[in-house]
Amino acid sequence: MNFATLPDLILEPVVRAALMEDLGTYGDVTTRAVIPHGTTYIARLNAREDAVVSGIQVATIAFRLVDPSLEIDVRAKDGAHCQRGDTLMTIKGSAASILSGERVALNFAGRLTGIATKTAAFAKQTEGLRARITCTRKTTPGLRIVEKQAVLHGGGFNHRYSLSDAILIKDNHIAAAGGIGQVLEAAKAHASHMMAVEIEVDDLDQLAEVLKVGGASVVLLDNMNNDMLREAVAMVNGRMKIEASGNVTLDRVASIAATGVDYISSGALTHSARTVDLGLDF
Repeated sequence: MNFATLPDLILEPVVRAALMEDLGTYGDVTTRAVIPHGTTYIARLNAREDAVVSGIQVATIAFRLVDPSLEIDVRAKDGAHCQRGDTLMTIKGSAASILSGERVALNFAGRLTGIATKTAAFAKQTEGLRARITCTRKTTPGLRIVEKQAVLHGGGFNHRYSLSDAILIKDNHIAAAGGIGQVLEAAKAHASHMMAVEIEVDDLDQLAEVLKVGGASVVLLDNMNNDMLREAVAMVNGRMKIEASGNVTLDRVASIAATGVDYISSGALTHSARTVDLGLDF
């Protein structure tokens, strides 16, 4: 698949913060002490297991922020499938610069490749069905932009990026505001024509009330079993988009998608993805 990459300018602040954290006050004192000045090498970023690649753009930024003179050859673009032993990119130039950027580049690439790989496994379960796999806001603080990008690389889709993107009325909003009728009427009064409104319901009685009041374009069915999901799809009958969430595991995704929902959201795509083993070999 081809992906529209974000401009480096948007990603640089995240990468720069990680480099500043790792380099500390005095930079890489080990490398300065033991690597002779002018030493050059070619390093290879290699996959040590099968995966779906993400974080290559971010890793490239990390090396170039450390040393713009490094020659970087990307062999596997973000979103590509790789096999154990594949070289994802090569970096040629100052050995000191490569060593100073290594850990940050690997941290990003391994973490983001893990998210892309987990997302791809979930998305595979929906093949042939209309349901889309989406992430949530359960991301690592400060890394949301790159983690959500990794979900796209894995074949998933993004939910709202921040609280300012759309109105998503959760159970606590309903409780604090006094009920479904009250929150939907307030949302209709305040939302612009460009602002989507989604509301979460826990049971079919709440869904019936949402359909009666109106004002939402998406309903989130929270922690419903498959029988309830099928009944909810029949009740909505195309009048709203339907998102299923809660207790979304890999072995259940296909059966959820088969109920006819439009979206399946899972925080596990980002908060529970393991880091894929990548290595930088000189």
